[in-house]
Amino acid sequence: MLYIATTPWWLRMLFPSKLTWRIPTKEKILYLTFDDGPNALATPFVLDELKKYNAKATFFCIGNNVQQEPELYKRIFLEGHRIGNHTHDHLNGFHTKDEVWLNNVKEAAKWIDSDLFRPPYGKIKPFQAKVLQAANPPFKIIMWSVLSADFDTQISPQKCFRFVRKNAKQGSIVVFHDSEKAFPNLRYALPETLKYFAERGYRFEVIP
Repeated sequence: MLYIATTPWWLRMLFPSKLTWRIPTKEKILYLTFDDGPNALATPFVLDELKKYNAKATFFCIGNNVQQEPELYKRIFLEGHRIGNHTHDHLNGFHTKDEVWLNNVKEAAKWIDSDLFRPPYGKIKPFQAKVLQAANPPFKIIMWSVLSADFDTQISPQKCFRFVRKNAKQGSIVVFHDSEKAFPNLRYALPETLKYFAERGYRFEVIP
């Protein structure tokens, strides 16, 4: 598969306005995010690695997984991280009827108390975004500026790390996945990312 590891301006222009792709800052801060959890294998590993660097991150959770792993969901909160909504069943916004997709977000919101939202696969229609942003309270839709591609079982863990190392900079929103599928890549790429950027004076914070 071909990846654009860092999101260029022309690609952002194809999406609805008012989506968050990076966090403007003059400080050395990275915003690590983790999609698709909580997962019994991957999420404890992620939390343990983050703790080694006093790093905070944002977890975009699937509602159905929160139902199955309520204690892991609580642990994320208790360790100072932030949660986001990632739909209840990981639905693709491009391939799902608007009503079905929006109801799936609402179902996830019964289990995930957050005003942050990330669309699965990064796919969201303008109408869907408009409805979420007009909700009460409104959702803040978080995309990303750096893709680790850890979910791709055809690429090496080292390549996942290189995607992040070469493209992340201050204010970057970086995507990893705390899922069983991504774990073989994640267990190498995440510790290397934390070590590399911590040694260069970076901090890791939650999406504000």
